[in-house]
Amino acid sequence: MLMYPQINPVALQLGPIAIHWYGLTYLAAFALFYFLGTRRLQHEPFRSITGPGAWTRKDLEDILFLGVLGVIVGGRLGYCFFYKPGFYLTHPLEIFFVWQGGMSFHGGLLGVIVSMVWFAHSRKRPFWQVMDFVAPCVPTGLAAGRVGNFINGELWGRFAPADLPWGMVFPQSGSMLPRHPSQVYQFLLEGLLLFVILWLYARKERRERRVSAVFLIGYGAMRFTAEFFREPDDFLGLLALNMSMGQWLCVPMIVFGAWLYLSAPAQRRATTAPA
Repeated sequence: MLMYPQINPVALQLGPIAIHWYGLTYLAAFALFYFLGTRRLQHEPFRSITGPGAWTRKDLEDILFLGVLGVIVGGRLGYCFFYKPGFYLTHPLEIFFVWQGGMSFHGGLLGVIVSMVWFAHSRKRPFWQVMDFVAPCVPTGLAAGRVGNFINGELWGRFAPADLPWGMVFPQSGSMLPRHPSQVYQFLLEGLLLFVILWLYARKERRERRVSAVFLIGYGAMRFTAEFFREPDDFLGLLALNMSMGQWLCVPMIVFGAWLYLSAPAQRRATTAPA
């Protein structure tokens, strides 16, 4: 078995200012999104859309800015109301205490959706065209976030068999028994593997909505699977059917993604965007 290496969460100390690795992984996530977004502009149908509504780097920059807001606001609110609603309803001011930690992917996803609704409306673009543009650029950011979780020594896994070669002891968990390094599992599944699947799928023009659908189904299924190896939140434990909160939040993602895929319109996307 392996021992967690006890990585210092502070990457750089400049006097009273501490730069944390976790913050740097967020910056890496946003940088990767922008890099992949510039490549996505060369994919169909975005490359062929002409006229005043043609896709440009300015659109990408605005999407990134709005997406960052959506991730931060939605992620925080999602954690507060999905995971600790009773506490934050009685301590509403602590919703703003972001330095205490607590972010939710599913809340961040809802925040991004809201921000993309605003973007699509303000630019007079089809909403699903915007979401299909965004979806393949997201998984590498999720991978970066899982690296941050590992560096912080948080979100460790459930107990692993003693003979599992990569079983890891996380002393901060309060136990010296080996656990699954679930952060690594999630890095590989919902980060790298989902990125490869989604990027290859989205390189060719697909029916509108289907790229978004593959993201929802893929993330939902991979997160659902990884949760079997991840230690449930101690203040929640396992819920109905011995499923974690993360698994329950993935169920509607998978169902909606499947419906979205099957109901995708058969017609090809237009090659001219409205002015």
